[in-house]
Amino acid sequence: MNHKQSSRLLGAVLLGLGLCAAARAAESAPMPAPLRKSIELPVSNRVFPGDSAGAKAANAYCLMCHSYGMVETQPTLNKAAWLVEVNKMRGAFKAPIPEDQVAVIADYIAQLKGAH
Repeated sequence: MNHKQSSRLLGAVLLGLGLCAAARAAESAPMPAPLRKSIELPVSNRVFPGDSAGAKAANAYCLMCHSYGMVETQPTLNKAAWLVEVNKMRGAFKAPIPEDQVAVIADYIAQLKGAH
């Protein structure tokens, strides 16, 4: 074994020892306390008006996270804009809204808010 090979071997051994030491230190290090966050869910007894499929879907899925009043105070948007908003709730915020209910909710809220 020449000098270059022995230097590489020594480097690999030292690296391995360093990784083992780091792994053991990590195993014995105390784990940080889990982050605790609290959220305040909306409290309201108001529901979306009507008996349509849109009202039922909005009551079933939107009120999980939002109060009716929160939706009521949003700007007037057309259906295309509400489609973007409801899809954002599904995608970015992981709201459990079935895909087939997105357009139903968007259309209902656009009509409710006066924009078609």
